[in-house]
Amino acid sequence: MNPIDELRAARPAHLGDAPVDERTRAAELSHAMSRPRPARRRRRNVRPVWGLSLIGAAATAVAVVVSSTGGMTAQAPVPARTTATSSIPKVKLSARDILLTAAAKAARQPAGTGAYWHTVSMRRTLFAVEGAGYRVMDCQREEGWTPNATGGDQWGSIKPLGARPVTAADEEAWKQAGSPAEIPVKVPGKPRPMTLTTSPRKKFTDHTPLVDGDKVFWLGRNVTMKDLRGLPSDPAKLKAWLLRSYEGHSTESSSDPMSADPWLFTVSIGLIIDMPVTPQVRGAAFRMLADLDTVDVIENVTDAEGRQGTAVAVKERTKGSGVLENRLIFDQTTGRGLANENVVVKSGGLQSAFEPGTVWNSQAVLEAGWTDRKPSS
Repeated sequence: MNPIDELRAARPAHLGDAPVDERTRAAELSHAMSRPRPARRRRRNVRPVWGLSLIGAAATAVAVVVSSTGGMTAQAPVPARTTATSSIPKVKLSARDILLTAAAKAARQPAGTGAYWHTVSMRRTLFAVEGAGYRVMDCQREEGWTPNATGGDQWGSIKPLGARPVTAADEEAWKQAGSPAEIPVKVPGKPRPMTLTTSPRKKFTDHTPLVDGDKVFWLGRNVTMKDLRGLPSDPAKLKAWLLRSYEGHSTESSSDPMSADPWLFTVSIGLIIDMPVTPQVRGAAFRMLADLDTVDVIENVTDAEGRQGTAVAVKERTKGSGVLENRLIFDQTTGRGLANENVVVKSGGLQSAFEPGTVWNSQAVLEAGWTDRKPSS
């Protein structure tokens, strides 16, 4: 088996090529928002370009500083914050004020530069094991390098870390089932169950040429690094630029209607936590979201890495009368993006086995930024 086939084999089956419900694709949301697409065909279904099934700077991203030696000074994971007891009453800010404050902080972050935009993230997806009475969380570590110059290759790696029972009750049910090392789970759109393993697997790394030689990300349409670096820093102009690609349907399928605000929110996630835009554009994205009527702000959210932050979110209906909350979690003190999560609001469809409040999937940034360090095969 050659390396590319190995990478495809390592890819979770629920992210395969067969037509599936949009929410099955939610675990790869950042990939969908970042990888460039093939040349557009008239009324084609819009799906992520996998290529190597994992590359592209699809991990959630924050700004970092490039050192004088040309290496990357990585932004360390933001620890959970603690609040000292104080007799001074706190002033509760409105959702708009919170977003505008984050915009100001994000715009002041260092820009940096380098040969590659490098990202590392942890991706987690929750599965209910049919007929077994327990749930497992599948986890993998993803890393990507996107070249700054045109004509290069995009590199990526994936390290499957295994699936484990979620709660003590899940673990007990798993043990009652014989503590299986291989766990079959049903995946919509697949004729046979996929098999998760409780053991970590080998990391796979490979590369693929940029689409058209210069397209690096997907932002409603395929864009180049020059496009990203030249995005307007005025929120109204940024919104108009993005909406030129809006065609009335979701980011995943032309047969799935989606109104403008949720579409704009979904596309904008990459600007805040993923893509190598300027700090000023990242700040403009926050300001743009502050003007959307459908956006909610949730304070004191803890992401899958245990970091405390603030979430900006929109609710989206799913097939089967379910409702999901799409959350972008950020550090309010710095304006840096931390994670993207999908939380069950109303059980139904693919999330019928999960209670409201359950985090169905998440992608959390570990480090991201510019580097001159070349990826290794």
